[in-house]
Amino acid sequence: MKKKFINILKSIRKKISKYLTTNRLFITFVIFALIETVLIRQFTYKDLSEVPGYKPFICDLALLIIIGSFGYFIKPKKQFNYYFIWLIVVTAICVINSIYYVFYTNFVSVSLLAGLGLVGEVGDSLVDKFRFVDFMYIIFPIIYYFIHSKLKKGSYYHFVAKIEDSKKMFTSTILVGVICLAFTLVNITGTDASRLIKVWDRELVVQRFGILFYQGDDIVTSLIPKVNSLFGYDEAAMEFKTFFGKELTYTHESNKYTGILEGMNVIFIHMESIQNWLVDTEINGVEMTPTLNKLTKEGMYFSNFYPQVSTGTSSDTEFTLNTSLMPTSIGIAFTNYYDRDYITIPKLLKEKGYYTFSAHGNGSSMWNRDRMHPSLGYDDMIFKKDFDIGGDNNDKTWVGLGISDEEFFRQLQPKLEKIETEHTNYMGTLIQLSNHSPYADLKPNKHPERYDDFGRLDLTNTYTVTDPETGETETITDDYLDGLELGDYLRSAHYADMALGTFFEYVENSPYYENTVFVLYGDHDARIDKKDYAYYYNYNTETGEVYEEGDPNYVNYDKFANEINKKTPLVIWTKNKTVAKKLKRENTNVIGMYDIAPTLGNMMNFENKFALGHDIYDIKDENVVIFPNGNFITNKVYFNNASGQYVTINNEQSNKVGNISSSPVIDEDYISNLKEYTEERLNVSNDMIVHDLIAKEGDNIVIQNTTKESGE
Repeated sequence: MKKKFINILKSIRKKISKYLTTNRLFITFVIFALIETVLIRQFTYKDLSEVPGYKPFICDLALLIIIGSFGYFIKPKKQFNYYFIWLIVVTAICVINSIYYVFYTNFVSVSLLAGLGLVGEVGDSLVDKFRFVDFMYIIFPIIYYFIHSKLKKGSYYHFVAKIEDSKKMFTSTILVGVICLAFTLVNITGTDASRLIKVWDRELVVQRFGILFYQGDDIVTSLIPKVNSLFGYDEAAMEFKTFFGKELTYTHESNKYTGILEGMNVIFIHMESIQNWLVDTEINGVEMTPTLNKLTKEGMYFSNFYPQVSTGTSSDTEFTLNTSLMPTSIGIAFTNYYDRDYITIPKLLKEKGYYTFSAHGNGSSMWNRDRMHPSLGYDDMIFKKDFDIGGDNNDKTWVGLGISDEEFFRQLQPKLEKIETEHTNYMGTLIQLSNHSPYADLKPNKHPERYDDFGRLDLTNTYTVTDPETGETETITDDYLDGLELGDYLRSAHYADMALGTFFEYVENSPYYENTVFVLYGDHDARIDKKDYAYYYNYNTETGEVYEEGDPNYVNYDKFANEINKKTPLVIWTKNKTVAKKLKRENTNVIGMYDIAPTLGNMMNFENKFALGHDIYDIKDENVVIFPNGNFITNKVYFNNASGQYVTINNEQSNKVGNISSSPVIDEDYISNLKEYTEERLNVSNDMIVHDLIAKEGDNIVIQNTTKESGE
């Protein structure tokens, strides 16, 4: 018995040895490509511990085995070409996603690659963030080629050609791959299947199924914009009519802000990458955002306001602000769905006789604005070609990606005055640019002449150290933010606020704008690595040391704190003293970008009946802000869709890091109901955009709503 067992082991070992010897190209291809798929997860998404690591690993392994199995239909001498091409494909997937993730904190979609071409002048921002690890994947194809060269010099290919049974090897290999894939998919939940189909959360798909499965899934789903008119229309139309037939049969309460701004002009100021934590933040006694600090105290300030962006970033903000719809789950509304019929703020105000315009210091083709802005209802666009920037991009008229914010606002002044004198009412959107990533243009060592022109910001920390033995003290100056993107961001944001200050100084001293209200909003977070924030919040300015876990002053800046900290400022302000008195207050309720149109609509007496957001003074503390990846936030909780975890929050501490509280556990029904609420709205919003349902089905919905007076 023992001898028989030993013989079996010898036979198995012999077969394994023969397999390893005669399948070197296939095995090496699978190993190298698999290592790359593991590295891309390690160097991008950081919270892999939440999901068993074997799931994405097995998925990627299964797909590589299946892909590799088809190589057996090729003669051994030419198999290298097949495997090498696929290894290049995997390498390209990893390199592109590695670079893209650093910039957008997400994984790339095939439908977005065309959009990248429209981003044009943001290219330098992307290049500035390149890391060594983004290109380390290239090592594997190089090594693979050298392995092939060595095998080619020997008798490997000649030997394998004699003994290889291609059909048998293909059948057995693909069977192994299918079994591996089935092993990971057999227990897939309905929720996971829905996420795969809709690709709301690209990180989640990569986390659960691996980069290769995600990329394949993305290719399939990216075809939807091209064939959307052929599939799913009837079901989408039915859900659309059911949702709004139910959702919009309601009693609307008027409140003390109803009609308060009727007949006033409105100018939106799109503040690039300005986050709310900057408000009232001081370093060395210097306010980071003195202009915003002033405006938040004089106007209506929403201290828990959240953009709701996906991969379209700034364009998603413009879209959601104007339409009160969510960004699309596939592609970008500005580039893939610019030709749809939307109900928007500019269109609704044009019905009331308003002239509408947009202004930006970049090219109009960026994010396809030259097509999308007319679609949104803007009459005119004032863009790069309309500004005098000068030929030398090192002079004072240029910061970062284009015209400096200070120069942008200065050159806009006569244009705005012309609009003011020619139109009874107008609505405009002014888009800032200087605070766009990578934030490095105001570094002292990069452009010293520009740094002097725009004013210095001292980010060093000075403290004293006493020698315990001699009692002597030493003064130390620590440039503790040097080399961190967060330090560059603070300089950049401080400049953007300064430029904003010059504009509002002009507004306050101008004879115009008495009948104008300004709505300022941060378009999205700065996309700074949370390690920079963790260091910043735990740096002890008195000792130069960093608080460690266990210290009573330690701030646990985890993924939840980072997500909650992504809120941006929202301020409604006017120089009209009568109206300003009525507006002045801080609202701490959570509010999202899709709530701006209904809230402002109540104040100006216009209504988008297909808005997904709410008037914050109607819904008050019951508001829910949903995000394109399925996450959501209320006054009570922040829920992460990928992990299914949540934290309780305290929005009364609006600028405390993360606002995370130690409140009791929330009832699971509360979470379950809000998950359903979130999914329903994401589905309806996406269907409305993809299938152009407002134009095709909007007239078929009769909405019965009434208005009653409110006590507030």
